[in-house]
Amino acid sequence: MPLPLIFRAATLDDRDALIALVTSAYRGEASRAGWTTEADLLDGPRIVPEVLEHELRRLRSIVLIAEREGTMLGCAQVCDDAGIGHFGMFAVDPTRQGGGLGDALLRECERIAREDWRLPVMRMTVIDVRDELIAWYERRGYRRTGVKKPFPYADARFGAPKRDDLRFEVLEKPL
Repeated sequence: MPLPLIFRAATLDDRDALIALVTSAYRGEASRAGWTTEADLLDGPRIVPEVLEHELRRLRSIVLIAEREGTMLGCAQVCDDAGIGHFGMFAVDPTRQGGGLGDALLRECERIAREDWRLPVMRMTVIDVRDELIAWYERRGYRRTGVKKPFPYADARFGAPKRDDLRFEVLEKPL
């Protein structure tokens, strides 16, 4: 029986390990071991140090780490965005995807937003061509809002797009 999953808030000391984890889950060949890869959509960084450092210092923002036996297995950010919970920076080690870690991380972020911060809704943005990922969130109670947001093509901090039709869709769930 595996040891329990431990959740903790990330610190600046976790920066490099978080960047490596998030990158491995979404970009490059390593990401193809899991199902969350964006390797066919984007090259380059998924998160850059200055963005991560900002989120680690932000008030009412937690970058949550899931670990077992001291090994970082996944992470996600939850923050209070003007009275609405926002979920992002979600990554699970691609070799461990499909085993319930993502579910556990999402549920813990929802709990923080609902119980600790008393927020009524959790919201996120997902690249709208990621049908399998959107379906995963829908099975967990999230709904497409129909609100679309442009992809930041001119901002290299978000990677180098391989397609010209990327945009975000807002998903949300009442807490």
